[in-house]
Amino acid sequence: MHTVNTVAGVRERVRAWRAAGEPVALVPTMGNLHAGHIALVARARALAARVVVSVFVNPLQFGPNEDLAAYPRTPDQDAEKLREAGADLLFMPSVDEMYPHGNAGVTQVEVPGLSDILCGASRPGHFRGVATVVSKLFNIVQPDVAVFGEKDYQQLAVIRRLVEDLCFPIRIEGVPTARESDGLARSSRNCYLSAEARARAPGLYRALVEIAEAIRAGRRDFSALEQQAAHALAQQGFHPDYVSIRRAADLTEPGDADTSLAVLAAARLGTTRLIDNLLIGLD
Repeated sequence: MHTVNTVAGVRERVRAWRAAGEPVALVPTMGNLHAGHIALVARARALAARVVVSVFVNPLQFGPNEDLAAYPRTPDQDAEKLREAGADLLFMPSVDEMYPHGNAGVTQVEVPGLSDILCGASRPGHFRGVATVVSKLFNIVQPDVAVFGEKDYQQLAVIRRLVEDLCFPIRIEGVPTARESDGLARSSRNCYLSAEARARAPGLYRALVEIAEAIRAGRRDFSALEQQAAHALAQQGFHPDYVSIRRAADLTEPGDADTSLAVLAAARLGTTRLIDNLLIGLD
């Protein structure tokens, strides 16, 4: 595996692969890699001859009171994990490399509608930052396929719309959420949880499972289900941001006849914000 820190370095490597007729997959990450990320790399390896993994903590997607400075950074461990996973190229740029004119006035990409709901409502500008950095990575690498985790389901929806609207010739592949044995979705932010909070954290996933079971049993009082779940989470020590049942395709409000749903939730446990989702197929 080669590690490069510059846009020019990535393009040089990819150019050689393309000349040899080798398809390229991209796995964008913010580092502090865990088993969920490695599953994305494994999926990318199955889809393309060459795999590029980016590790970049993107300042544009952090709000003024969020954890940019404290976000866990483990570059040496990340490189070793990617080497073992069979990645071909690690792109680990600096902020100056990605935003040479500064990130305050950089040209930005926004996906309206999808970016303003759910997590976007409580984190204004977050998905604009995501859409901007992903667009840059797509232009830098120009992959045939890009692989993302379904844990960040709203992010995946934003990226799918971005690719469609801006005509990127890239296939977007979603990979199911990687979970701990107790159901907690794997996340780099889980390291922030205290021992007590970590013991409570699987309650978020259990709340989603209970909603899914109720819907499969025939309930369609979606608002009541959302409110009941939020109340139960609060009783367990969570501070719910939202619990929401949406159409899986576009995250709009569902109707009684919809058969493909997503139940999504975000809640704080102590100082840590957790997100999770569960897809429900009723066909």
